[in-house]
Amino acid sequence: MTAMVATARGVGRLALSWLAVVATVFVLLRAMPGDPVEVFLAQTNIAAGPETVAAYRARWGLDGPLAAQFLQWVLGFVTFDWGVSFETGRPVAEELAGRAPYSAAIGFGGMALAVAGGFCLGFAAAHRPGGWADAASRVLAVAGQALPAFAVGLVALWILGVHLRWINAFGGGVTERILLPVLLVAFFSIGSMARLARAGFHDVRRSPYYLTALSKGRSRLAALWFHGRAAGALTLMAGLAPELAWIVGGTAVAEIVFGVPGLSERIVQAVANRDYAVIQPYVALVALWVICLLQGARVLRRALDPRIP
Repeated sequence: MTAMVATARGVGRLALSWLAVVATVFVLLRAMPGDPVEVFLAQTNIAAGPETVAAYRARWGLDGPLAAQFLQWVLGFVTFDWGVSFETGRPVAEELAGRAPYSAAIGFGGMALAVAGGFCLGFAAAHRPGGWADAASRVLAVAGQALPAFAVGLVALWILGVHLRWINAFGGGVTERILLPVLLVAFFSIGSMARLARAGFHDVRRSPYYLTALSKGRSRLAALWFHGRAAGALTLMAGLAPELAWIVGGTAVAEIVFGVPGLSERIVQAVANRDYAVIQPYVALVALWVICLLQGARVLRRALDPRIP
């Protein structure tokens, strides 16, 4: 019974957190300069008389009090009635569903490369502190924070697509079109992943059981891998959840630079056109993803290490 009450309270807190996020974004969108009806009419060259403006505001549900608009939107979202785009007139759910596979392939593919490469690089860096792997992980971590993503993307496009002609980034198949974006996402995360994994492995190097393994004749490489991989993975997991939360919107630069029709590219376009019908479900989905991801990561870490409160 106590466990059920605790679970219910936890779910209630998560629901309130999600509701607070979407309500804040809902208000901020309407506080932004630029009315969606005026933007739409200006782009379509429709005569913008008061009756025309009022008709569009009523059609898009923008004519009622703010609280009523929000309640109507929340009810529509939870019942999967997400309306139609102000800009294209197409169902929002259909538009987002058609673009989600591109963003998912870029985000999760890039992060999978970053985790696998970062874990191996972190292990090598912890095995030989001050060696080439340690220096490489530092350089990648600093580069990931300091370099602009669009500049790195353009340089990669020039080298691989124009100079070497290995990839047809704009006219090739789906794999060729998403390969460079995947590498770009991986490049900006592999350094931080490597430093996290290195910290976990390095802590094991000072532990009594590691020294005991050496005294029994194990090599340093084998002892560090056998006794340190769990600690390295646990430390990596602590930083992975925020990185996974970031990749939902972090693919925007990659999608725009390489012309991939993903979610982030569509959202940038929707913000420019004040297309609330597209922005609000996207933000609600991202908030739900981040909340569930962080909660799931916390539960998983507690399961792997009961000492974590």
